[in-house]
Amino acid sequence: MRHRVSGRRLGRDSAHRKALRRNMIAELLVHEQILTTEAKARMLRPAAEKIITLAKRGLAKDDPAQAVHARRLAAARIARFRLGEDEDGNVGEIDVVRKLFDDIAPRYADRPGGYTRMVKIGKRSGDNADMAMIMLVDEE
Repeated sequence: MRHRVSGRRLGRDSAHRKALRRNMIAELLVHEQILTTEAKARMLRPAAEKIITLAKRGLAKDDPAQAVHARRLAAARIARFRLGEDEDGNVGEIDVVRKLFDDIAPRYADRPGGYTRMVKIGKRSGDNADMAMIMLVDEE
């Protein structure tokens, strides 16, 4: 029985789970949507929302120390650099923390929460796993 046991183990040890979470948050922030299993999406959603809320705290113009502190916390909690492709097809390194604070956090500055959406896709053909698309919601 799992009475009051929180979190999903996903069949991995704690270091593997932590690395998976860091990498999936970074991929979500870079691509703004990812296709994964439903269990991983359910694990990812609250963690990604907390990172975006942390980035919103870093937008404080009146207290630069708070902004630096928020950037350092975010850099410690997500994978920092990712390879990405721009509009011209050039592959380059993307600074995930910079994109989070410069592009994503200002987009949700007036939104009190609910930055992500999970859409169930169906079953994966290989192993019949439930698949889901997790994406950042558009500003409305």
